[in-house]
Amino acid sequence: MKLLRYGAPGEEMPGLLDAEGRIRSLVGQVPDIDGATLAPAALAKLAALDPASLPLVEGSPRLGPCVGQVGKLVCVGLNYSDHAAETGAEIPAEPILFMKATSAICGPNDDVEIPRGSTKTDWEVELGIVIGSTAKYVSEAEALDHVAGYCVVNDVSEREFQIERLGQWTKGKSCDTFGPMGPWMVTKDEIADPQKLGMWLEVNGRKVQNGSTATMIFGAAYLVSYISQFMSLQPGDVISTGTPPGVGLGMKPPSYLKAGDVVSLGIEGLGEQRQRFVQG
Repeated sequence: MKLLRYGAPGEEMPGLLDAEGRIRSLVGQVPDIDGATLAPAALAKLAALDPASLPLVEGSPRLGPCVGQVGKLVCVGLNYSDHAAETGAEIPAEPILFMKATSAICGPNDDVEIPRGSTKTDWEVELGIVIGSTAKYVSEAEALDHVAGYCVVNDVSEREFQIERLGQWTKGKSCDTFGPMGPWMVTKDEIADPQKLGMWLEVNGRKVQNGSTATMIFGAAYLVSYISQFMSLQPGDVISTGTPPGVGLGMKPPSYLKAGDVVSLGIEGLGEQRQRFVQG
């Protein structure tokens, strides 16, 4: 299934994408696409529905973040060997974790605000892992049993705030609208291998990232297991798993976004996003 949320910000309604690419309403079936809906038993009930029996949503409504009420957005830094190389960083011996404020989450095609004082706003196409059942001290072998599905995340970053200002990465990652998520969450049964997904990102029509989850240093199962050793992962939590090379920071000279720029990105089987960057 491809589960989504549509409607005005803060008023999103649950839906799914049918085989013809049309939105079907899940209003009355579930209250939202959130942790409770992503539990295995709840997903099984949705999977049993005939999409043709659900109301068709007319027009082209705004798509909201594909998961509502996200409890934690856990991010992984420098998780592609070729991305670490382009930034001049060593390949990490274990995952680098940081948190991105959930207030940064927005719809996949919403405008992204360049924060005041920013000179180094950057892009990062990433695979998002959506948790469906509580994971605490889980093994790598059982880790994916706790996954509901996958989605596209743009881990927008302000590099000066992140690297040159004192402290941790959080303030360079958590600005409002710095977490476009969606367009939909694809349940894991539709993704044969999360480590074999092509991914790309374009800035103003120019392809700058063209990679694959195959080059992740730490794969999806390892990350779920690893993170669960330090904190429980709850239904509706999202892990953003790192980006391949081609970010603005790694260019020579570095290149960053400005108001009016348009960023498009996507991951094989998970859909595409498109954002216009505006001055905040």
